[in-house]
Amino acid sequence: MLNPADTAFAARLATLLPEGTLRAPEPRYLTEPRGRYFGAGGVLALPRCTDEVARILRACNAARVGVVPFGGGTGLVGGQISADGPLPLILSLERMAALRRVDPVGNVVLAEAGAVLADVQAAAEAADRVFPLTLAAQGSARIGGVLGTNAGGVNVLRYGSARDLCLGLEAVLADGTVLGGLRRLRKDNTGYDLRNLMIGSEGTLGVITAASLRLFPRPASTGTAMLDVPGPSQALALLALAEARLTGCVSAFELIHRQGFAFLAEVMPEVRQPFATPPEWAVLVELGLPEGIAPEAALTGLYDAGQAAGLVLGGVIAQSEGQRAQMWRLREAIPEANKRIGSISSHDISLPLDALAGFIEQAGATLAKLGNYRVNCFGHVGDGNLHYNVFPVAGRDRASYETERDAIKTLVHDLVDAMGGSVSAEHGIGRMKVADLERYSDPGKLIAMRTIKAALDPVGIMNPGAVLRGT
Repeated sequence: MLNPADTAFAARLATLLPEGTLRAPEPRYLTEPRGRYFGAGGVLALPRCTDEVARILRACNAARVGVVPFGGGTGLVGGQISADGPLPLILSLERMAALRRVDPVGNVVLAEAGAVLADVQAAAEAADRVFPLTLAAQGSARIGGVLGTNAGGVNVLRYGSARDLCLGLEAVLADGTVLGGLRRLRKDNTGYDLRNLMIGSEGTLGVITAASLRLFPRPASTGTAMLDVPGPSQALALLALAEARLTGCVSAFELIHRQGFAFLAEVMPEVRQPFATPPEWAVLVELGLPEGIAPEAALTGLYDAGQAAGLVLGGVIAQSEGQRAQMWRLREAIPEANKRIGSISSHDISLPLDALAGFIEQAGATLAKLGNYRVNCFGHVGDGNLHYNVFPVAGRDRASYETERDAIKTLVHDLVDAMGGSVSAEHGIGRMKVADLERYSDPGKLIAMRTIKAALDPVGIMNPGAVLRGT
């Protein structure tokens, strides 16, 4: 049993830390973006260094006080919010935001966990490099949370997810032990891979305090286009064509359904749209090109080849950085438009590429038998990650569908599982998908996860209730 982070515990902890490290948690630490979870906390800790994090965890472990790590608060599965059990200590690393080193020769940046993703991107750009992890929430998401959830984003197709962009980690375990693995090596076969164990663990095994992150050379030029395609299967065929013609140069390949354009017109009319009449399906393609390949020529060649193969019906090629920015503004605004409409049930899923088009067709047909809904299906089709979100019909709000929410989620997730996919592609498990993890995961995997959790956090203080039930 855990104990609350009450005033007596806070007073004892304060004697171990510099003045101003502890305070009462503000409302922003107790809510999450979709408004489905509202938490509580006994005390907020704002350490300034790894040693202070270690002292906090050591004290919490000894007193059996739960700890909820808090990054930028942008997570969408409730991993940063604790609504049940004794009041936890909320641990925010926002004061640990330094970029300790930018190394353009080794293509590495050493960033503390509280560094905002956009600041890491800007530091890379100042060194004529790229940190390619790109998210809609990059202006507030922090590196610790990005790694803790193994975030994905729009450039996974070319550069990989957060896990693929991390060379080394510094972290603190539940008992205060510091893992000093902040290396800049591409090769390091010295035993168990604790770095990858911590990445994606959502703060349930320890607290990431800093990371060495991979940088990449900036492409000589960038080309962007939004193309009208007949459907998802043709979009995937167009992706294969693009990769065959421009091997290694396709940075992003995003699928957008007509409903996404309609939602933007409804609630965000200020977002400029490239089509006078939105197509049923479109793809946003971005190329990062070397010297000697002109973006417009590359995209025009792809357009012509795609049109000849029946894969492209029309489209727009960005002629300036401003037009490119407008296209990406549209794509990045879709989640905000979704939020304003209010989804009944949102699904962050991934599928084998050859199953993706079949899933979209079957899910739509099956949902139609269940009821009348609007579906906004969009996402990172290049890596098989769809955001398949179900909304009320016009004139109704999501509250009137609350009794149908579980049935919709189960229908979608059962179909994903039957097709060999995952019910959590890039958002993690948090608290929202604990039951889904139990339902769809291999039993052996769950046993191994519980064994690891018990070994590294035997008291169970680290983010209790997240990922694994009863821990």
